[in-house]
Amino acid sequence: MGGSADIRFGTDGWRAVIADDFTYENLRRVADAAGKIFAEDHPKGRIIVGYDTRFEAGSFARAAAEVIAAHGLTVHVSDRYCPTPALCWSVGHDDDAVGGVMLTASHNPAPYLGFKVRMSDGGASPVSFTDRIEAVLASSASDARGEYEMVDIVGPYLVALRGMVDADAISAARLKVAVDPLYGAGQTYLAETLRSLGVEVTEIHDTMNPGFGGLHPEPIPPHIDELRDLVSSAGLDAGFITDGDADRIGAADARGEFVNPHRIICLVARHLVEDKGMTGRIVKTLSTSVLVDRLAARLGLEVVTTPVGFKWIYEQMVAGDVLIGGEESGGIGIPSHVRERDGLLMALLLTEMMAQKGKGLGELVEDLLEFTGPMEYMRSDLKLSAEVMQEFRSRIPSLAPAEVAELPVAEILRDDGIKFLLADDAWLLLRPSGTEPLVRVYAEASTMGVVDDLLAAGRVMVTEGA
Repeated sequence: MGGSADIRFGTDGWRAVIADDFTYENLRRVADAAGKIFAEDHPKGRIIVGYDTRFEAGSFARAAAEVIAAHGLTVHVSDRYCPTPALCWSVGHDDDAVGGVMLTASHNPAPYLGFKVRMSDGGASPVSFTDRIEAVLASSASDARGEYEMVDIVGPYLVALRGMVDADAISAARLKVAVDPLYGAGQTYLAETLRSLGVEVTEIHDTMNPGFGGLHPEPIPPHIDELRDLVSSAGLDAGFITDGDADRIGAADARGEFVNPHRIICLVARHLVEDKGMTGRIVKTLSTSVLVDRLAARLGLEVVTTPVGFKWIYEQMVAGDVLIGGEESGGIGIPSHVRERDGLLMALLLTEMMAQKGKGLGELVEDLLEFTGPMEYMRSDLKLSAEVMQEFRSRIPSLAPAEVAELPVAEILRDDGIKFLLADDAWLLLRPSGTEPLVRVYAEASTMGVVDDLLAAGRVMVTEGA
């Protein structure tokens, strides 16, 4: 590959296909640039490096650590695979740490790996910081190498997680759950933490399998169908699913019904306010449910809506007074814990809610929808050629239908893709992905029939024009 223009930081870090663009040469170029900027801001500071369960992720992490250390920085590398939230929590709770690097491609397919940068509080790097990294990318890898130390960052993080929930209530509830880490970095960690709290756990997809067993490591249907079947057939109370680096969460109730992240955000936010006495703003992304707005109105809380990408939620967390931030893809974070998403913590909080209230996850969802009013949601991903994607992007400024799926258009937002606000709180969002070659079509309405109609209209708009 050629110069710095070949590598770009997207929605959350730089991601590429292993052995194609994600090579040791390019990794070292990125690590060298990141080390240069970290050292410029914090000479001799400490950087913590973590990695997930993808092919050669540990080896890539150690290669990055050597290059970063060559800039005079102290570098600690996780002694085993770790969830991204473990890396973020470790950085945020280490007074000497000035930043972190995570080798992961999160929910991307198995062939991908990525390089995420985290700031001194453990939160996502703002665009201004990654722009500086891109600006100093060299055309070839540095030969300089430094020393690093292997450390345990997972153990202390799991102890902290356990301390955030009511252990006595959970133990007394005698719950039975299934856990599916989708072969990702949450494997064994969430299951063992739940077991230590007295929960009976059945874990699947919990071995080292860099190909993810053919699964796509994203905690949404159809990738979670095996877990849903297990929960319903085995008579379990709930199931929890984490993505490739365990910063995202999905769930299933006792009937095997998918509990989507929108509802999890609302459940957890309500739990924090009503049961834990906490308060603050709720931050959500453009693609996240109107249920969040309805819940906040009933709780008397302010909602802030950001573009897609947790880095925008992070900026709001830095500004302060944020109770919880969440996104449609399952990334939910509580800044009093760390200014980053944490799928494991969300699973523990859902477990705590079931234990304290003596209700199943499905019952908790029913209570929520009674409180907010019902809404249904679905997302469809369209894999397209670069030409079709570019043609769609070029049409975004001029797309202005008077109605979509026979619903009148009340307002059009073009901040991140194009979003149509429709009657009865319904909406349709068409958004080119920042991490994969596809356009995501999101829709929400009061019934699934209307959602299906909106998705169909969206697909036509993307592929055939308005």
